[in-house]
Amino acid sequence: MRAATVREGQIVVEEHPDPTPGTGELLVRVRAAGLNGADILQRKGAYPAPPGSPADIPGLEFAGEVEALGRDAGRFAVGDRVMGIVGGGGQGERLVVHERQVTPVPRALDWPAAGGFSETFSTAHDALVTQAGLRPGEQLLVHGAAGGVGTAAIQIGRAIGAHVTATARHAEHHDALRALGADVVLTPDVLADRDGARAAGAPARHDVVLELVGAPDVEADVGRLATGGRIVVIGVGGGFKAQVNLLALMGSRARIMGSTLRARPLEEKAAVARAVERELLPLVERGALTVPVAGVHPLDDVADAYDRFTAGGKLGKVVLDLG
Repeated sequence: MRAATVREGQIVVEEHPDPTPGTGELLVRVRAAGLNGADILQRKGAYPAPPGSPADIPGLEFAGEVEALGRDAGRFAVGDRVMGIVGGGGQGERLVVHERQVTPVPRALDWPAAGGFSETFSTAHDALVTQAGLRPGEQLLVHGAAGGVGTAAIQIGRAIGAHVTATARHAEHHDALRALGADVVLTPDVLADRDGARAAGAPARHDVVLELVGAPDVEADVGRLATGGRIVVIGVGGGFKAQVNLLALMGSRARIMGSTLRARPLEEKAAVARAVERELLPLVERGALTVPVAGVHPLDDVADAYDRFTAGGKLGKVVLDLG
């Protein structure tokens, strides 16, 4: 099979042996795979794949057709359309994945949208619902909202019944973010100006902050929290270390938590998949959740896809088409 491959800090296409499914696993012919920040870090050598995942083939999310079943795998049949998250290997023409880690592909999703769904929506749902316990009527702030996880978080927040404030650097994306369900969309500098933020309609306090940028935002995030507020850090592209006013954190009886999916054990990944299947896929079928796709690149142009991802200024997902 052919696959995107990390070689000496570069991303190239190489031939690899076809994988063989083990007990409870599926062999999937991958049709589309979304790019994520973890892939960029892996290319740099800064985020190695967890044990059991291909060390040199990136890709945390995929969509494709079941091609073969391992022993005792019975949840899906050959030919079924499936999508899911993996520790790595999503950007190859074939992969093996435990059947409990995947979900069916809703009829409403084409291959590019399905390929960019699982990592972003699973991450956003786990962070907002499972970790932070977002409830109807609460105030949600989503930083870095134009990316895949950000656009997913806006829609999930809207579906829950929260009031959603989103930040995005590029003003040309603001109308699209409102269309996805954000009540207020601001550039980060306007949010930082309390008078400007109030004039734009942003609430003074937030119950939940989804932090996709990292260190530069965290100190201000603490100051924006309502009593009992929660900050969930799931992105650190802007930096890893932040100063926090612990007195402010104590005064608001607030919490800061972090979350990743990649290295979790099978049982936890299966629980995430079942929550997505139960709570999000019906919304996808009704058209209440969509996957904005910024660009689709064939596998042979994988280097261009990575460049497009790192260039910034996009709305939604960059997706590889694996045929």
